[in-house]
Amino acid sequence: MSRVAIVGGGVVGAAIAYELSLCADCAVTLLEREQPAKGSTGAALGVLMGAISRKTRGRAWELRQASLHRYDSLIDELQALTSRVIPYNRQGIVLLHFASGADWPQWQKLQAQRQAAGWPLVRWSRSLLQSHCPQLDLDRHDIDGAIYSPCDRQVDPVILTEALLAGAQQNGAECHFGAEVQEIISQPGQTGQRVSQIEIGSQSFSCDWLVIAAGLGSLPLTRHLQQPLALQPVLGQALQVKLPTLLGVPEFQPVLSGDDIHLVPLGGGHYWVGATVEFPDASGQVAASPEQLEVVWQRAIAFYPALATAEIVRQWSGQRPRPDGQGAPVISPLAGYENVWLATGHYRNGVLLAPATALAIRAAIAS
Repeated sequence: MSRVAIVGGGVVGAAIAYELSLCADCAVTLLEREQPAKGSTGAALGVLMGAISRKTRGRAWELRQASLHRYDSLIDELQALTSRVIPYNRQGIVLLHFASGADWPQWQKLQAQRQAAGWPLVRWSRSLLQSHCPQLDLDRHDIDGAIYSPCDRQVDPVILTEALLAGAQQNGAECHFGAEVQEIISQPGQTGQRVSQIEIGSQSFSCDWLVIAAGLGSLPLTRHLQQPLALQPVLGQALQVKLPTLLGVPEFQPVLSGDDIHLVPLGGGHYWVGATVEFPDASGQVAASPEQLEVVWQRAIAFYPALATAEIVRQWSGQRPRPDGQGAPVISPLAGYENVWLATGHYRNGVLLAPATALAIRAAIAS
């Protein structure tokens, strides 16, 4: 058996633990210093913008495509295994298009590429958009239509993470929460250093592989291993609101997205609205700005006037790990080590890319 230690209990670490728990030759141990999904996962909206992404080639699209292929089967698989209901919106994403964009030719090109790959994108005229989504105020904006992606999805990130961990445990994985890594012990191998043991307080775990999937917590771990990974925190804020009735057509409740404002239906008149994108200051620190959240909220009301009467149920924020000096995400071996993999730095796409990341790690370390 290959002993695999995963540090990080967000959606990425949980997905890796689950995929590896399906491998008969892997003994999986997951270590999380807090409780599951308390970091950037808990702040995410779970909008899976895969096919509708403008990424058309290379690793960015390959990861999105791999995740989209896995998601539908993964949700069904987890629900059957754990008997948990995972809120998962299969009604797609509607991306608003603005006349000022003047980029319909580019969208037509992308539409042909996606269609050839089996991911349909549908162009909606202004009138068709209004009929499908009457909650929109088209008259106050230069919205001239939309792109509808029926194969994209939205999922509750926290419930998904909890189900992934429950599924991994049912498959034999060990999960330890409130387990902060105190020491990582390594020794020389054939081509570099080799991690052999991880210590958390009075407990220690031997490992043949170490996977660092701790989001912003990956920085101190890699610093301990003398290979610091440059990550910067980018903060996002969001709101949950409640209306007495559903917005728009009750039987058609997709995610609506425009000008980087997402309206996520949750059922029962509840919606998530977000999210801000707040970068750190010169000292590397970032704090939630009430003014920026208010801007997002007012822009959302401008798109969907009925939100002006909504009750704000809660608001929250979280920091997302953005790699500094390289593209997101970081899925690679740690330099100088034979048996350490990084699976972090997903920035705003952790939930979207979690399945693809898990499959990549599984392919790298499991037979």
